[in-house]
Amino acid sequence: MRWSQLRWARHSRWIGNSLRYLVNEPLEKKFKKFARMNSSMQRSCMAISSVGFIDIISAIEFDKTGDHLATGDRGGRVVLFERTDTKDPGLSRRDLERMDYPISRHPEFRYKTEFQSHEPEFDYLKSLEIEEKINKIRWCQTANGALFLLSTNDKTIKFWKVQEKKVKKISDMNLDPSKTVGNGCIASSSNSSCPKPCLANGGSSDRSCNYFGNDFSFPPGGLPSLRLPVVVTSQETSLVARCRRVYAHAHDYHINSISNNSDGETFISADDLRINLWNLEISNQSFNIVDVKPANMEDLTEVITSAEFHPTHCNMLAYSSSKGSIRLIDLRRSALCDSHSKLFEEPEAPGSRSFFTEIIASISDIKFAKDGRYILSRDYMTIKISLGCQLWDINMDSGPFATFQVHEYLRPKLCDLYENDSIFDKFECCLSGDGLRVATGSYSNLFRVFGCAPGSTEATTLEASKNPIRRQVQTPSRPSRSLSSITRVVRRGAETPGVDANGNSLDFTTKLLHLAWHPAENSIACAAANSLYMYYA
Repeated sequence: MRWSQLRWARHSRWIGNSLRYLVNEPLEKKFKKFARMNSSMQRSCMAISSVGFIDIISAIEFDKTGDHLATGDRGGRVVLFERTDTKDPGLSRRDLERMDYPISRHPEFRYKTEFQSHEPEFDYLKSLEIEEKINKIRWCQTANGALFLLSTNDKTIKFWKVQEKKVKKISDMNLDPSKTVGNGCIASSSNSSCPKPCLANGGSSDRSCNYFGNDFSFPPGGLPSLRLPVVVTSQETSLVARCRRVYAHAHDYHINSISNNSDGETFISADDLRINLWNLEISNQSFNIVDVKPANMEDLTEVITSAEFHPTHCNMLAYSSSKGSIRLIDLRRSALCDSHSKLFEEPEAPGSRSFFTEIIASISDIKFAKDGRYILSRDYMTIKISLGCQLWDINMDSGPFATFQVHEYLRPKLCDLYENDSIFDKFECCLSGDGLRVATGSYSNLFRVFGCAPGSTEATTLEASKNPIRRQVQTPSRPSRSLSSITRVVRRGAETPGVDANGNSLDFTTKLLHLAWHPAENSIACAAANSLYMYYA
């Protein structure tokens, strides 16, 4: 490809992935090279069709206690899991001592319930199809034993309440319950309607018209009195999911983030150009607090990629951009936060700019540490031409506190990754509850865990697979790690360029984009296609 063509392709591809809102469908589809599908794209389509496209997990989130886990998929469904190993079995102390439980047990999560959160829609004004894919899930504060969570697709946010309710049944019937069906009607194959004339009191002059069917017989002596059916509440319970609020028609562009505020009353939603502030109890009104849309769309140079509230300060939030910068804003300064309080941006090294610099600098995800001091950001490749995720100290805006290499071996393959669109993959990141480790995903269903404590050299590469029996290879350049005890995982060769520890080439069609860290334990939940894996150290 000549440089003139390459520059045009770069311009069209950048617009297609950043400015998707200019046309009815994403420009990344419009600017595809026509009548072209290489072998890698064919393998990707075959892999997706084999697992079911709507079953692919697109969001994953722990609640604040770590006792519940929620996942969302491309089919618009939300599935909830509940931790069972911490529940009191209801036995006496002596029985528990006899059972001799081990001190440390692996966490066990079991299926709790699922519900359809979003349905496919069509915007007739813009002739735009709105898919049901769940982009983000966020847990809200619990109340009265009920679970509350927010889920969003590209346009609509919904507020869900999941609660156990006792099942109501009909009782006190005159008739034998074994001969009643449905809502209490008498089981009979005959038609209940009778064309014969009826008496004023409801009786029929024609005794051949039998309302009760041939299998009904009156008890001896007849019925002493007629008892109306009574609805009673039984001891059986069932989980019911109910949508309490729908926050719609507030975003012209695709929603990429939602985040709860620490006050428990408000949350934010962010798309490519705007960030809106909502009250959980008000669904028909929101406040625009960030707007980066220029007067002339031709002057647009960056878009919003992710946004997150501070975990403890309700007036602070951070958002990232496609240029690799993170802005910290204070809601107390002004109603419209066009100006930031702090800017976290790593200066570009002289002579390091290349064809892929702007694409790989885009930040795909940011997370606050539990104490709110550090911000973890994930991009495809840092400005220093090292692929990785960065940890920022909000008190030090001159540069990242630490940088972790994730995809350094992909540096020579950026052209191939650009051709098969893998360079536009958006990987998420997460921090442990104690703030000592970070994790992020990669290709071939791999994810990496790094120690971020001062002086730590911990770095582990793990695989999300249901077949963990493989030849394990120890990396000679690094000592043994404390996370090597993670179950159902295999040590992979992190320093081998483009191949794993078994000598196999990395598969760019299988990628681990979504993962979440337990808020209090060294447990990681990660999604690989339509499978959910739990890892514990």
